[in-house]
Amino acid sequence: MSEKTQWYLEHEALIKHSWQRCRDLGLSHHSEPEVEHKSAGDLSCLLEQHHQLLETTHHQVLPYYENLLANSNSQVMLADHQGYVLKSWGEQRFKQQHQEIFAPGTGWQEPALGTNAIGTALKTGSVVQIHHDEHFLVANRFMTGSAAPIFGVDREMVGVIDISSDTYLPESHTLGMVKIMSQAVENQLIISHFNSEHFLLRFNTSPENIDSQWSALIVFDENGLVISANRRAELVLATDLKLVNISELFDISVSQLINQPESFQVPLLTCQQFRVHGILHKPKQAKPRVLDFRTLLKTDTNTDSQQGDKKQPFLLDDLNLGDPVMAKAVAQSKRIVDKEIPILIRGETGVGKEVFVKALHQSSLRSKQNMVTVNCAAIPQELVESELFGYEKGAFTGSSNKGYIGLIRKADKGTLFLDEIGDMPLNVQARLLRVLQERRVNPLGSTESYPVDFKLVSATNRNLKDEVEAGGFRQDLYYRVSGLNIELPALRHRSDRQHLIQFLLNYYAETPQDGLITERAMQSFCQHPWPGNIRQLVSVIQIAQAMSDNQAIDFQHLPDDFFADLDSKNNNVEAFTPSAEPLSNDAEHPTKSSSTQDIVAVYQSLSCNISKTAQQLGVSRNTVYKRLRESGYK
Repeated sequence: MSEKTQWYLEHEALIKHSWQRCRDLGLSHHSEPEVEHKSAGDLSCLLEQHHQLLETTHHQVLPYYENLLANSNSQVMLADHQGYVLKSWGEQRFKQQHQEIFAPGTGWQEPALGTNAIGTALKTGSVVQIHHDEHFLVANRFMTGSAAPIFGVDREMVGVIDISSDTYLPESHTLGMVKIMSQAVENQLIISHFNSEHFLLRFNTSPENIDSQWSALIVFDENGLVISANRRAELVLATDLKLVNISELFDISVSQLINQPESFQVPLLTCQQFRVHGILHKPKQAKPRVLDFRTLLKTDTNTDSQQGDKKQPFLLDDLNLGDPVMAKAVAQSKRIVDKEIPILIRGETGVGKEVFVKALHQSSLRSKQNMVTVNCAAIPQELVESELFGYEKGAFTGSSNKGYIGLIRKADKGTLFLDEIGDMPLNVQARLLRVLQERRVNPLGSTESYPVDFKLVSATNRNLKDEVEAGGFRQDLYYRVSGLNIELPALRHRSDRQHLIQFLLNYYAETPQDGLITERAMQSFCQHPWPGNIRQLVSVIQIAQAMSDNQAIDFQHLPDDFFADLDSKNNNVEAFTPSAEPLSNDAEHPTKSSSTQDIVAVYQSLSCNISKTAQQLGVSRNTVYKRLRESGYK
């Protein structure tokens, strides 16, 4: 079932349930709306109560969407969590003709107005779109409305934002617009509340979209404890973020993260083993600290060293470490990298498709030009076309009054990398096919086309031939993107695993000692199934190097899930280390050896120091955090 079909089925169910609620309330289609208005005094109190929500929407969000009001006969409304209108903006004709229901202080609850965008969004807590004839009351069928709930810093619903009109509004763009506007308001509420004394991390799956309104946002303190987050963050990370430490979410320590330069783009690997790109914003009012001048001197020295040793990007030859499948992929790519032949890369999640494409770009004659990465699965479906192809000013409801060039034109003279191309919607596939055939782009709302010249590289973890047979991918587009098909092997199938592991140990080492590993640990690395492939390997290496304190990496420095994956293959750790000296119980199975009570007791005896607790017990910091949460320790 396609996403569009599923959406329509869910939409039909939503309308059906809302209509049934209306009938249960005793309403009929011809009932007159019971319009409730707050008195002047009550309205004044209401506006004062929601002052921050109103000011944030009016001054920090709506100015970015002024074209929405200038080029459409629409009305934007902000209502509180009980469904009372706080303020409306937009078309005066529309507002004046229906003053009774659009005036501030008017209630839009379902019992009063039947099925409607604001009332139904409040009732369901979800984004809704109510077309003319989907309103339960005939009296309201003059308009179409799209509404999205707004959640505050405590994740409670604080209001609803709505776009309504009595004329045609493009369905997908209007629905997408209220989603983005609601998230923009939520983000600004979080930022305003926390940015004085806490760290803010914005991240997204594509580096081009870090500052977009659908970026994920996490707030954490100087110890790494997550204080707040937006809904997008929990969606991207697929986890509950309450009482979680930031080091449990990404492959980076708290100290490494908070010492990143202000607003500097940081590549991050999540606990689900996929890569995102982030920007850190530091507290505006840093907490006072006692200065240790020895530490300051050491920090300055390390900073200079790091700047001088900045890692160079990989070239294709750097990726050939001896595996015959990789050697073939590198050799084939080098032969056609500068020819007008598209490349399609297939492989499991985490095998290094994006790294391979970047190396390909750096090895080409286009290396001085842009490489633009488009994650086809990450951009909201209703905005894919405008992001890829761009748009003219005023092309659709909510478009920028300056227009937008689009990602394809940004890649002109460089490399266009379409990641997860198998997730591209069918309607966008048709437009992309035309661009590839004609090498010209028509922005939305424009009659003019623009020539484009780029090297096309696509990647997927799906079998596109199967997708073609199933009707999920166009056959003609498949033959346009699959000039040279390259299959990147899973890490468990690579014959150069040991060379690759040592290469990555040296690559991520901050000191010569960081590249050292015991024989038994290396053996366990080579025999590990690595379900997350190279992405998981890099995460384990970086965690182990952070834990090893300039010692050779051994079992006690490895995260708990490393052993869990290994046990699923070997049943026990000792099976693959017959010649090694026996480990202590703590080092062998830290997750089973130390009870929650033991960890809490040691934690308290060490003045609640996480690192010292983990070191003394021989377990990871993640295990300490986990056990403390299990015990209810705040």
